[in-house]
Amino acid sequence: MANKSSNLADKLFPELPLSENEILNIPPEKRKLITETYDFAVSTINDYIDNEHMLIPQFQRGYVWNRSQASRLIESLIIQCPIPVIFLAQNSDETLSVIDGNQRLNSINLFLKEDFSLQGLTAYPELEGYKFSELDPRFQRHILNRTIRCIVILKDTHPQIKFDVFERLNTGSVKLNAQELRHGIYHGPLMSYVEQLSKNKTWKTMAGLKADKRMKSDELILRFLSLADNWRNYQKPMTGFINEYSERNKSLTTKMLQDLSDEFEKTVNDCHRIFGSLAFKTFLEGGIKPKFNAALFDAQMVSIRELNFTEKELKTLEKNNTKIILELSVLFRNDEFSKYIGQATTDKTAVISRIRMFRDFIIKFKK
Repeated sequence: MANKSSNLADKLFPELPLSENEILNIPPEKRKLITETYDFAVSTINDYIDNEHMLIPQFQRGYVWNRSQASRLIESLIIQCPIPVIFLAQNSDETLSVIDGNQRLNSINLFLKEDFSLQGLTAYPELEGYKFSELDPRFQRHILNRTIRCIVILKDTHPQIKFDVFERLNTGSVKLNAQELRHGIYHGPLMSYVEQLSKNKTWKTMAGLKADKRMKSDELILRFLSLADNWRNYQKPMTGFINEYSERNKSLTTKMLQDLSDEFEKTVNDCHRIFGSLAFKTFLEGGIKPKFNAALFDAQMVSIRELNFTEKELKTLEKNNTKIILELSVLFRNDEFSKYIGQATTDKTAVISRIRMFRDFIIKFKK
C-alpha cells in the first residue's frame, strides 16, 4: 500500500511510460554519444552564424533575453569571466545546430550587429550606452578574440540518442516539449511545411486544436506522415520513430513537400466526409462526450490514406455514414481493438494491429 512518501514521490518524480522513453531497441554499441570539443573565437562563431554554418533553431519561444541580460554577457566577455559551454549538433550537411546556448549566441550576434547598446553593467559601468562600433578598437578586438568552448555532437550519433541529449539539456523555465525540440533540431523545409499544414481549418476543427500553443497539431501531422511512410516497419518508441522520419526528410524538395501536403489534406478531407465530426473520436452509448484519440487518429488516417478511395467510392461511403458510425461503435466495444487504442498504444503490436483492423473495417463499406 502506498504511503505518504510514495504519493509525494509520484508527484515530484513521475515515472514516464516506458514505451515513450526507452532506447532499449537501439543496439548497445549505438547508444554512445559521439562528440568533439572546440574552442571557437567569438569572431568565428559570429561568422558561422552569419554564413548559416551555425544554425540557431527557432524554437517556439525564440529569443527571450532582455537587453540587460545580453549586456551582462558581453561584459562577461570583457572581464574574461568563463562562459558556460555551448552544445552543438552536427547535421548531415556539416552545418551545426545549437542545442544549448541559443540565448547566449543570439545576444553576441545581435550586439555585433549593432542591435543594442550596453546597459545594466556592474563591472564596467563606464561602457554603459555604447554599441559595439562605438567601443575602443581594443575592446572590440578583445571581445572578438575571446573563445567559447563548444561541444559538438557528431552526426554519427544515433538520432534517438541525440534527441535524448537535447531533452537532458532542456533546462529552460518552461521546458520545451518533444515537438518544440523537434522543430528546432530538425528545422528545415519539412518543419516549415508541417507548420503551415497545422493551420488547415478543417484539420484544426476535427482535432479540436483551435488554441494550440505547444505544437501538438504539428506533432500529430508528423506522426501521420511518418506512419503513412513506413507503418509496417514501425519500431517504438513513437518519439524515436517520428524523430528518425524528421531527420531523414527534413530537407525534401518543394515538389516532394507539396505531394506530402496534398496527401495530408486529401486524407483529412476524406476522413471528414466519411466520419463527419466523429472523426478521430471514440464514442459509446450513454451520453459520454466523444473524445479525440491519437491512436484512433493513426488508424483512421493511415488506413484512409492507403486505401486512397476514388470520388465514386467516397460518395458511397458518405451515403453509408449512418451505418459506418453504428458499426464503429461496435468496433470500439471489441476487446482487441479497444486495447490497441487504449493501452500501451505506442507498442509495435498495437500500432500495426489497429491500422490493419481499421483498414479491414472500413474497406467493406466502399461497395
